[in-house]
Amino acid sequence: MKRTKIKALLNETTFGKEVTVMGWVKTFRNNQFIAINDGSSIQNIQAVVDFNHFEEALLKRLTTGAAIAVTGDLVESLGKGQSIEIKVKSLEILGDSDAEKFPLQPKKHSLEFLREIAHLRFRTNTFNAVFKVRHALAFAVHQFFNERGFTYLHTPIITASDAEGAGEMFKVTTLDFDNTPRNDDGTINFKEDFFGKATNLTVSGQLEGELAALALGDIYTFGPTFRAENSNTTRHLAEFWMIEPEMAFYDLENNMDLAEDLLKYVIRYALDQCAVELDFLKSRLEEEEKQKPQNERSELDLLSKLKFCLENDFERITYTEAIDILKQSKPNQKKQFKYLIESWGADLQSEHERYLVEKHFKKPVILTDYPKEIKAFYMRQNEDGKTVRAMDILFPGIGEIVGGSQREERLEKIEQRMAEMHIPAEEMSWYLDTRRFGSAPHAGFGLGFERLVLFVTGMTNIRDVIPFPRTPKNAEF
Repeated sequence: MKRTKIKALLNETTFGKEVTVMGWVKTFRNNQFIAINDGSSIQNIQAVVDFNHFEEALLKRLTTGAAIAVTGDLVESLGKGQSIEIKVKSLEILGDSDAEKFPLQPKKHSLEFLREIAHLRFRTNTFNAVFKVRHALAFAVHQFFNERGFTYLHTPIITASDAEGAGEMFKVTTLDFDNTPRNDDGTINFKEDFFGKATNLTVSGQLEGELAALALGDIYTFGPTFRAENSNTTRHLAEFWMIEPEMAFYDLENNMDLAEDLLKYVIRYALDQCAVELDFLKSRLEEEEKQKPQNERSELDLLSKLKFCLENDFERITYTEAIDILKQSKPNQKKQFKYLIESWGADLQSEHERYLVEKHFKKPVILTDYPKEIKAFYMRQNEDGKTVRAMDILFPGIGEIVGGSQREERLEKIEQRMAEMHIPAEEMSWYLDTRRFGSAPHAGFGLGFERLVLFVTGMTNIRDVIPFPRTPKNAEF
């Protein structure tokens, strides 16, 4: 089945040659003009049929969603909106589509409706564009690290550790729920389970990544992670993808530099490779924003926002400086924040992060040196005894997009912190070996891939940038 992809034909200037195109019918107008899309581009190609030369029964099957193959001559188009079209010689229906039952008619559908038919939403221009951009960003991530000599590491999806100490994990078991083996004290006897111990889906590949970094130097992971967090928001998923580099002989400054370089690299790659898709998404966002009050609309359009991130150095400030700014801010003084900032030590919420980025600095911000009480056990403690060498990168419209730190390489310090947080050291002995044998300064971060895609595409709900979203009470398809 030889065919030419529509994307390859759209810029063709050699007319008269015969081509075969296969795709799906978007529209069929005046019993003559077929708009065909094969997924290679969000743009369609127009095929023109002379209805006098084709059976009426065949033409009636040219319904929205039908899969077809057309062969004909590539000719210059006289109509508006396209430079070329195909003058059809032969036409074959590869797969019929019942026009009465097909949910995607040639009209505008809400994103909420499309989430309910996520198995078909790929066929819309919006999701064609979103997933083309997602692909480009994923490819750029691998290319970025490969160019810098990093090793791509596959960390386990099933693990017995809780990297974050958060406890919001999905359990993995083969035990019979109706006849669960129990110990004498009533607790579950995991010795009879598949792995012989309690296991869960990973919340992060970081701890295993550190093991490799302290031997291979620079590594990164890029894989699915899971949080059993009951969050029904536009920014949270139960299953999402994380990019997690870990680097030996890195301090916090090196870590921030790498994260900023990565973000700028992948955004630039998407702008270069997905110009048509991003232009479409820019127009889509502008239409969406027209429904909002003027004061809630973005100051920059999508492309300007992306270029703005490339053209500006990210602002770097400490958590303490951020607290001072927020305490003095109008929303805080006028009690407009949902969570008021009253004292040092507060855990910053999305509204605070977005204020710093969108209102105060008006560019991406890197916050450093958070209170140790609100951060994980593995972060390097500062000499003040109160803060750790953490860093979060905050983006407009998103809030936190990257979280990372210089890791605590001193055995006695990390053991002390684990004891304070009631993390059993004996179960983490494999991790602590990296501090016992040839410990070295090292650092790393996690980049939530869906949040990156959300930012670059201008979509407003994280469920629209992953093919099949997993959220509380929702595991369809």
